[in-house]
Amino acid sequence: MLRLNGFEALEDFSPSSACIATIGVFDGVHLGHHAVFQRVFDLAKAKSLTPTVVTFADHPKSLLRGTAPPTITSLEHRLRLFERLGFELCLVLEFTESIRNLSAEQFLKDYLIASMGLKELVLGFDSKFGKGRGGTVESLHPLSEELGIQLTEVAPMCLEGRAVSSTAIREAVQLGELRRASKMLGRAVSVLGTVIHGDGRGKELGFPTANLDLHHELRPPDGVYAVFAQLDGAFHPAVANLGHRPTFGKSGTSIEVHLMDYEGDLYGRNLEIHFLSKIRDEVEFPDTTAFQAQVAKDCEKAKGLCASADSIRD
Repeated sequence: MLRLNGFEALEDFSPSSACIATIGVFDGVHLGHHAVFQRVFDLAKAKSLTPTVVTFADHPKSLLRGTAPPTITSLEHRLRLFERLGFELCLVLEFTESIRNLSAEQFLKDYLIASMGLKELVLGFDSKFGKGRGGTVESLHPLSEELGIQLTEVAPMCLEGRAVSSTAIREAVQLGELRRASKMLGRAVSVLGTVIHGDGRGKELGFPTANLDLHHELRPPDGVYAVFAQLDGAFHPAVANLGHRPTFGKSGTSIEVHLMDYEGDLYGRNLEIHFLSKIRDEVEFPDTTAFQAQVAKDCEKAKGLCASADSIRD
C-alpha cells in the first residue's frame, strides 16, 4: 500500500489510474468499517479503480473539543489493517485548523479529484467531513453530480440489534468483554506496540518477556492473558501480563509478553498482540518460587488456548 503523508505529498503524486475512496478515522477498523471497505473493493474491481482510504493521523475531536476518546488502534496499527484488507493507496492527514476550515467541496475538488483522480466516493451512513462537518451523504448528492463523481452510501452494520461502533468497542474492551469486542471487530482484540527495554527480570526467572510501548492504544483490564504475538507475519503463542507487577514492587502499569516458541532480540521491533482469553487476575506472590510456578501454569494454559484458536492465523 502506498502511503501519502499530507496534502504536500500530492504535489509530486501522479496517479496511475483513477481512484475510488472512503474518508474517516476508522478507529478500530471494525465490521461497520469493513462493510464500507468491501463496497470500495467491489466497485474498484468492477470499474478498474484504485481502492483508496483517506484517514487522519489523530482524532479530529482532539482539535474540535480539546479531548478525544481512547484510541482503539493507533495510526500505524490502522495502516497495517488497511493494507491487510486490500487498500492500495492511503492519504494520511493531520487534522489541523486549515483542514478544519476546508469545505467538503474544497476537500473533494481541490485535492481528491484534482490530485488523486477521484471518480467515486463511498461513505458510511453517519459520515461527516469538511467545515462544520457539512459533508454528509445527503448534502453531497447534488455536489457529487456537479463534480462528476459517483457517491455511494453504506448502511450501518448491526449485531444483536445494536449498531457496530468504535464507542461500543471501547466500552467492551475497557470492561474486559473480549468476546463482545471481537464480534464487533471481526477479529481478535489486538494492540500494536514497540518492544522497549525492561529490567530483565523475566529472563532471570526463566520467562523472558518483551516489554511494550503501546503508542497510547486502548488495552484490556489488568490481568494475565493467552495471546498470539504477531511478528513479521508469523504468529507466536504467548502469555501477556498487563498490570503493575506487585510481586516485584512495581507501581507503573506495563504490558509484558512471553513468546513461548521464539528466541531472539526483539528490541525496537513492533509486535501485534492478539488477545484470546483472560487466564487470571494479576496477584502478588509471596516469593519468586511461587511466581515461577504460577507462570509455568499460565504458559500451559495459554498453549492449550492458542492451539484451539489457530483460525486467528488466517
